[in-house]
Amino acid sequence: MDTFLMLILIGTISGVILAAVMKLVRIVTGNKADILLYNMDYIPGLKQWADKKITGLIFHYVTCISSAVILFYLLIPFDLEHAIWPYIFVFSLGGGILYFLSALTPAPPDHEDWISWFNWTAGHSIFGFSVGVLISWLI
Repeated sequence: MDTFLMLILIGTISGVILAAVMKLVRIVTGNKADILLYNMDYIPGLKQWADKKITGLIFHYVTCISSAVILFYLLIPFDLEHAIWPYIFVFSLGGGILYFLSALTPAPPDHEDWISWFNWTAGHSIFGFSVGVLISWLI
């Protein structure tokens, strides 16, 4: 299969894993960090569709797919596209930083909720691990 199509598949599978991990965290702990996966009400232009569940799902998967594809190609010049650690590092760091966009929305969790930040960042570490492992296995 073409590398680009395989990356789309990897982004999709890893997006499912991220959503499942965050949902499991919510079920076990009651922490609502998973809401941020689908929340677009702080993004101008997309805010008008933020109340539709399907648009939140599309937003989540487009973000997962595009981030996996883009990072793979950005890592090629460094010959790191098949290493697992860059995916874990970038998605953990990026997720940890992007969590604070929650300050721009009234939806939970609060941007000062450090447990939610930890759960969100850990979930993105798992996403990065999933992307990295699937790339090393499949591409």
